[in-house]
Amino acid sequence: MEEPSVLDYLKSMLSLRREGRIAIPPAGPEEEAAAAESAVAPAVSTAHLPQGEVAAGAAVLPSIAPLALAWPWRSLLALGLALLAQRSLEPAPNRGWAAGAILYLLAAAFLLWAAWRAEWQVACLPQPEIRHDPLRVKTRLLLAAIPLASFSLLIFGGNRFTAFNVAVWLFTTALLIWGFWLPGVPLGQRLTDLAAFLQRRQWNLRISSWSLAILGAAALVVFFRVYQLQQVPPEMVSDHAEKLLDVWDVLQGQTSIFFPRNTGREAMQMYLTALIIRVFGTGFSFLSLKIGAVLAGLLVLPFIYLLGVEIGNRRVGLLAMLFAGIAYWPNVISRVGLRFSLYPLFVAPALYFLVRGLKNSQRNDFILAGLALGIGLHGYTPIRILPLVVVAGVMLYLLHAQSSANLGAGMRQQALFWLLILGLVSLAVFLPLLRYALDNPELFSYRSLTRLGSVERPLPGPAWQIFLGNLWRALTMFAWDDGEIWVHSVTHRPVLDVVSGALFHLGVLIVLIRYWLQRHWLDLFLLLSVPLLMLPSILSLAFPAENPSLNRMSGAIVPVFLLVGVAGEALWRTIQEQFGKPLGEIFAWGLGSFLLLWSASQNYDLVFRQYQRAYQGAAWNTSEMGAVIGNFAASVGSPDNAWVVAYPYWVDTRLVGINAGYPLKDYAIWPEQIAATRNRPEAKLFLVKPEDETGLQTLGQTFPAGVVQRHASESPGHDFLMYFVPPDE
Repeated sequence: MEEPSVLDYLKSMLSLRREGRIAIPPAGPEEEAAAAESAVAPAVSTAHLPQGEVAAGAAVLPSIAPLALAWPWRSLLALGLALLAQRSLEPAPNRGWAAGAILYLLAAAFLLWAAWRAEWQVACLPQPEIRHDPLRVKTRLLLAAIPLASFSLLIFGGNRFTAFNVAVWLFTTALLIWGFWLPGVPLGQRLTDLAAFLQRRQWNLRISSWSLAILGAAALVVFFRVYQLQQVPPEMVSDHAEKLLDVWDVLQGQTSIFFPRNTGREAMQMYLTALIIRVFGTGFSFLSLKIGAVLAGLLVLPFIYLLGVEIGNRRVGLLAMLFAGIAYWPNVISRVGLRFSLYPLFVAPALYFLVRGLKNSQRNDFILAGLALGIGLHGYTPIRILPLVVVAGVMLYLLHAQSSANLGAGMRQQALFWLLILGLVSLAVFLPLLRYALDNPELFSYRSLTRLGSVERPLPGPAWQIFLGNLWRALTMFAWDDGEIWVHSVTHRPVLDVVSGALFHLGVLIVLIRYWLQRHWLDLFLLLSVPLLMLPSILSLAFPAENPSLNRMSGAIVPVFLLVGVAGEALWRTIQEQFGKPLGEIFAWGLGSFLLLWSASQNYDLVFRQYQRAYQGAAWNTSEMGAVIGNFAASVGSPDNAWVVAYPYWVDTRLVGINAGYPLKDYAIWPEQIAATRNRPEAKLFLVKPEDETGLQTLGQTFPAGVVQRHASESPGHDFLMYFVPPDE
């Protein structure tokens, strides 16, 4: 019988069928002796080393290895076809989906072929650290925390944070955490080490190529997130008025747990914006809202990096963080200045600590995941789906072989115990909102119920059909159509740029292949977390036109860009290992730089040109109106003698007051109310929509000596009329 070759062995290992795989027999004594005699250097395993690190004891060759002749044409063709597929799905006058679908199928076929021929190289999942949890807690602390938690729930009535109930609540949460926390390095030892470090007279600063890569990526990301922040987007919408009025309440001492204005909002953004106004002095403005949202969006990225390290290596993390940092989707939902970026902000650390806790058998990580979940529930309503995602992750772990390694059933028992701890910690942090929900269940759930059921309007069809249609549109938005909501998207185009879209779809297939071969729960969880985190948009059954809604599914940003990072790292690794050094390094850096430049260029155009132009054309120019009234009040008039004549579907007159510097003043006046202003002898100013013939006629009849002037707006189609009435008219 002919002896199988190395290639035959690799094919059998990568085969999608388990039967027929070739096993390597153990070496006999003669082979072992021959190998020992011929060895010139110790053999070193590098299977689980981080990318770019050299194993201890490995021989370092003084000369450059010969160039490898292997050409990974299948892998490169899969990438090229995926890029062509995503490019063909970009908006165009004769846009169609058939060509893109065929090209993506061909890309998938070549990727499978490359994997079967052992050409495509994917980062292995890091090896877990198996630890035994004693399943013990500090009973006295927990017994003290239980009655305090009940007392906290009681004193949070009235929808108010006070110094007393906040102190009790924080003390209760601290007791609960302390009661569950497993001790590690003693605090005294940490303080001693810190003191010794600070007492050093010299610090050696070492900058590696990896450090420079991290700094470069951070600089690029920060540029994309803060560049032209005040101008992009330019105007507020009605939701901003609601938020700023809530912030005004906070600054006046109204410390609500849940803000009931406009169907209700969680409190985090209101307190964050109030803090920004006090610290940065940015005033009661759109910019204050933007700063908080952008900071939240930036804080997501380090946890995306750390998650990438957990599911692959540091290069997966860097690529995921970098592409997420420059992408138009997370950039826009941060810049718009609403609560949207608070969803991924707490999804990322919750999933990071959950994954790390299960992988390394760390109870304390579950406590931190519970903290992230509990705090996040005070942020943005769609994060209420995150407990389901956490439970799904633990259940997938329990159903896979990784939960029975070494400790057998004890691993599963530990995981369930940790899940209980996570739930209790998050519940303790959630206590203030829990009390409000018990007191006001309808208002607390109103926003969710109006989208899920027939509270506000009947379902437009059978619920299961709407759900499946919503699911399909949500899953295809990455390549096809991101919906029609102009406030936070460039409408009716793929939500990902060409490069990220191609890598995302390749990443999905790569992780599927890796799951088929390794049956690791983490791969399946990574894939399933995408639709699970999109459920707040998918479940918009009463208003299916609102799906996809990029704000309600923004938590999916985390796993989506992790899949992008997995594919990018696999491509990089494939080129390096197939070409060899130095050609592999040069080609990988060259192709990577080209793809990054392409992605950055398109995302720049999407945010700073397309989104800006579309937003400016759709939003009313209340900042210009506010500036006109502010100038009037500072010169010949007063803020009480200016009005905006109300007209259906025109400006939110509260925003005019906010932009004019008078946040509590609503400048609306109806045509029938104009006559009542005749008893004011001072100069008066009325802003009128050019199409409002009734308003203009009423003003002409009431103040015949008035002067009309057209204000030419910077936004086409947004001109308005200024009707100036001289004093004593």
